[in-house]
Amino acid sequence: MRVVVALGGNALLRRGERPDVGVQRANVRRAAESVAALAREHTVVLTHGNGPQVGLLALQSETDPTVAPYPLDVLGAESEGLIGYLIEQELASLLPGRDVATLLTLVEVDPRDPAFGAPTKPIGPVYDAATARRMSRERGYAIAPDGAGFRRVVASPEPRAIRELRVIEILLGAGVLVVCTGGGGIPVVAMPDGGLRGVEAVIDKDLASALLARALGADALLLLTDVAAVLDGWPDGAPIRHATPQDLRAKRFAPGSMGPKVEAACRV
Repeated sequence: MRVVVALGGNALLRRGERPDVGVQRANVRRAAESVAALAREHTVVLTHGNGPQVGLLALQSETDPTVAPYPLDVLGAESEGLIGYLIEQELASLLPGRDVATLLTLVEVDPRDPAFGAPTKPIGPVYDAATARRMSRERGYAIAPDGAGFRRVVASPEPRAIRELRVIEILLGAGVLVVCTGGGGIPVVAMPDGGLRGVEAVIDKDLASALLARALGADALLLLTDVAAVLDGWPDGAPIRHATPQDLRAKRFAPGSMGPKVEAACRV
């Protein structure tokens, strides 16, 4: 079977944990054990979130007053390399002799996507109410509730096309375990002259993973995150164990978190 596995950014850095490399490496190690077990029997394409990581990189980018803060597309590329490197290290020890490659992946979006005017994608650490108000005031962040706290939210446009799809197919044909479309991919728009321009956004990695799974003709899409189940009504609803796409689309789920995961599952 050809399986696309999507690791959530919060599965790699859990809520409340310090964003130290050692903490992230330990979380990646646990996730890689499950991925390796699957890859021993199936063809695996691995994607991952980057919400906590890209938010941390954004904060770090803003600390030097002599350099303009890096835009989110550049920070997304940095996070793909950072997380891909940690994943490759762990898979190399679990799958000796197996080729693993991280591919920086550009994903096209529509510059007229209404998401640019309505940010919903949470990135960075969870703040208490006072810190959230200060970050909004001092840095101009859009802030939204996230569980018991608050997080920065940014635009999350729909993924339209994966630019490196042919390269991914070539690598899979050569038996490579491919890590790609990290953080939903690097958001770009096509220019009239045929070039590409990065945009200030973070694409939802589950929707990008669903697009990738369909384009690759995958047999399954696994969305791995840091909660036990999809609930029929957050936070006290009953776990949903079996459902059709029609059942799920008739319910409401939080935008920017469980909503895109449910929609991604419905699209495949």
